Amino acid sequence: QVQLVESGGGLVQPGGSLRLSCVASGSGFLFSMYAMGWYRQAPGKQRELVAASTSGGTSNYADSVKGRFTISRDHAKKTVYLQMNNLKPEDTAVYYCNGALGDRTYWGQGTQVTVAS
Repeated sequence: QVQLVESGGGLVQPGGSLRLSCVASGSGFLFSMYAMGWYRQAPGKQRELVAASTSGGTSNYADSVKGRFTISRDHAKKTVYLQMNNLKPEDTAVYYCNGALGDRTYWGQGTQVTVAS
């Protein structure tokens, strides 16, 4: 059974940084073949894509986080990271890890990020 487990969330002041991690496990989950992404959902809002990394190494970002967030992946550790710098209160949300390949998609349980002074 495939599992995606996020960690690294927490409370941070505006302008601060956090690094989220998502470790994938489970037989048959060929990490290098999956597109991996980070989504977030704020209270009362729809889940939105924050950053994604294709199996080919291409990354893309939501306009709201460009220049502040960086997605990266370590194939040996089956881990995808989201480095978040210069955090703003509007970045407050539950952040979810996603892995997708064809019609297969997996989600993590989410990790809370709160940006407040």
